Amino acid sequence: MNARTPTDLLQPADALAHISRQWDDDIVRQLTDYIAIPAKSPGFAPDWQQLGFIDTVVRNAADWVSAQKVQGLKLEVVRLPGRTPVLFFEVEGTQPGANAASAKTVLMYGHLDKQPEFDGWRSDLGPWTPKYEDGKLYGRGGADDGYAVYASIAAVQELKRQNVPHPRIVGLIETCEESGSGDLLPYVDLLKTRLGDVGLVICLDSGAGNYDQLWLTTSLRGMASGTLKVEILTEGVHSGDSSGLVPSSFRIMRMVLDRLEDSPTGRLLPQSFHCEVPADRMQQARATADILGDELYKRFPWAHYDCGGATTFALPTTTDPLQALLKRTWEPTLSVTGAEGFPAMKDAGNVLRPYSAFKLSLRLPPLVDAAASLQELKALLEDNAPYQAKVTFQPEGAASGWNAPGIDPWFENALNAASQAHYGAPCGYIGQGGTIPLMNMLSKGFPTAQMMVCGVLGPKSNAHGPNEFLHVPYAKKLTSAVAQVIASMPAPVTA
Repeated sequence: MNARTPTDLLQPADALAHISRQWDDDIVRQLTDYIAIPAKSPGFAPDWQQLGFIDTVVRNAADWVSAQKVQGLKLEVVRLPGRTPVLFFEVEGTQPGANAASAKTVLMYGHLDKQPEFDGWRSDLGPWTPKYEDGKLYGRGGADDGYAVYASIAAVQELKRQNVPHPRIVGLIETCEESGSGDLLPYVDLLKTRLGDVGLVICLDSGAGNYDQLWLTTSLRGMASGTLKVEILTEGVHSGDSSGLVPSSFRIMRMVLDRLEDSPTGRLLPQSFHCEVPADRMQQARATADILGDELYKRFPWAHYDCGGATTFALPTTTDPLQALLKRTWEPTLSVTGAEGFPAMKDAGNVLRPYSAFKLSLRLPPLVDAAASLQELKALLEDNAPYQAKVTFQPEGAASGWNAPGIDPWFENALNAASQAHYGAPCGYIGQGGTIPLMNMLSKGFPTAQMMVCGVLGPKSNAHGPNEFLHVPYAKKLTSAVAQVIASMPAPVTA
């Protein structure tokens, strides 16, 4: 590919100033309207079609994109029967040789579906009541990641405004990501010929180690989830009459989970759920741990209480920065994210409950096969049930993690230049503990593509939880940095 000359490239200060005004004058308002719509992902709202919220946010985003009148942009809302819709746009390249056989495409990705409300929001905040305060836009889904389509188009607009040559660009915005992207693969298959030969993927659905530099996500954990249910009775009975003779379903639940997890340490026992951390990722983790230090664990909202006049805080599993980073990115972890069979405290009488059920979320290292782990998990939990209780594990989803491909020199240089230009610091590299199913699909489909997986979910932004916020100053710089990286992509070789 041809090297780019400085005159080809984006002027970063001008780009940031213009994009910042666009965020202030328009995009923040668009996202404020978006947050107010409870467009929960289909996995949490099976009646999404009847509710109409997902269709509303897709329609609103499509109307906004159309209203921008980006030169050469074609937009389509694509719908397959019974599946959530996707927003697809494409912009022809303007680089010399952009239509040559060697030309590469940039694929921009995000989603418009949201996690459920969760409780614990600050008294003046709420999941569907947006509030803009001190540069932070609070509410569900703005940062994770309703901003993606707006930032993507703003970045393309800036390339056009500065008349900077750029490769062909396509965008794919889905509405099933928070449910495991189950609807996405059929759309990728449908649109594959229109995606082109993808050379760069820009995924705006990830996190940031701090708000002081651009962060590239280098790995993502996988996930296996399902519902574990333990049944010991057909109906509740008086605890005074039965306890001691009838084993508690909760105690059996604990016994079964002890097969999976060493509760004193949190380590998962099956060795197949672990993997070795690659040498390059370990080197990057050490550098990132040096940058972030104890903020890696201090950023969480730890419970605290008064003890003899001093404030005592709950503790993390480790205070070593390197281990803290590895534990949340390269080690498997079990979380219980929901429960059933337990009455509310006010309704809890002296009754031995007939069953206990837990929703299990198992995060897996990037190189572990999630589907195989899910089957192993089912056998481990169900076989040889204590007291011959009825123990069932109903799988609900599995998505393998992702380890980024090697970084080409042009891409590394572009990331560092964009980070220095907009943040005044070099690009940081960080693994993330979350899961983006699309990344594995794209890595398999486009094995030579560079992967710019990044996002605005920095410290305390709290995606999926209460008080989620979008850090607008960081998002402005990220939008401009994305435009600069696209502008730096080498032009195709011409004869």
